[in-house]
Amino acid sequence: LVYLAAFAPDEGESVADLMALREAPSGSASIRRDADGLLWLAREGFHENLCPDLDATEALVMAVVQKPTAARCFKGTSGPAAWKSKPSWYQVSTDDCMIPPETERWFAQRMHARKMLTLQSSHFSIASHAAEVVALIEEAAAAVR
Repeated sequence: LVYLAAFAPDEGESVADLMALREAPSGSASIRRDADGLLWLAREGFHENLCPDLDATEALVMAVVQKPTAARCFKGTSGPAAWKSKPSWYQVSTDDCMIPPETERWFAQRMHARKMLTLQSSHFSIASHAAEVVALIEEAAAAVR
């Protein structure tokens, strides 16, 4: 399993539980709830909070085509954690404004990641550091063949 600046809950934990471990990151202020209970990232602040290491056009495209997340996803608890029984790799984004980098490091350490790759990157490391992310995924795939 490869985690890219992502939540890695243990059984019984929710994303809300994990977000409460530290002060809310600056990007959380850009989350908006619509009338249907769906969460969106405001266009204002999208570039600054999610992908400042991408150019403005790429950020605008991402903001326009984003898909919402149901608010209830943050409160639902996880079932058994796959990282407890499967080898895992974790990529930390040091400039992440959506998940605190300290929390990302903690996830990697807690899961005993075979490798923790740290990138000076925003939350969207897969776009801003594609070559490094692909290399991590290929390394993980080769290790479990």
